[in-house]
Amino acid sequence: MQNDKIIRITPESYAKCNNIWNMDKQPQTQKWLAEIKAGIRIPYTYVVNDEFLGEGALVIENSDPHYTIPNRRVYLSRLIVKKEHRNRGIGKILVDYLCDKAKRMGFSEISIGVDKDNVIALHLYQSKGFNDILFEGEDEYGSYVKLLKIL
Repeated sequence: MQNDKIIRITPESYAKCNNIWNMDKQPQTQKWLAEIKAGIRIPYTYVVNDEFLGEGALVIENSDPHYTIPNRRVYLSRLIVKKEHRNRGIGKILVDYLCDKAKRMGFSEISIGVDKDNVIALHLYQSKGFNDILFEGEDEYGSYVKLLKIL
């Protein structure tokens, strides 16, 4: 795509993610904003002509040891592409960017969680090297798996 770039989302620009997903309907929106302000969630967006089309974040600290280990493992969280822009490679570009960014930040591992019935996302992550299973479980949303990639 022309005029495309990946930029870091700031607390001030976070509201523009509403272009990608409905922030009013997502109960975690304010929690994620607080994590951005605290510096433990570092979100990036894929931008074309100043329009946010995709988002993904690196979470460096949370309470789940499957997802984060200080100075070793970072969590790739909330990878999402605006519905009408899916299947154009934006998700792949964001995964590659976030993995490279995590490595440059000094992390040697990156984890991700994905619903087992999200076959497209599972295929994407496995094709990008997320092949080690850390955990399989179920919650109120269904069956999911936590995957690991060595950077």
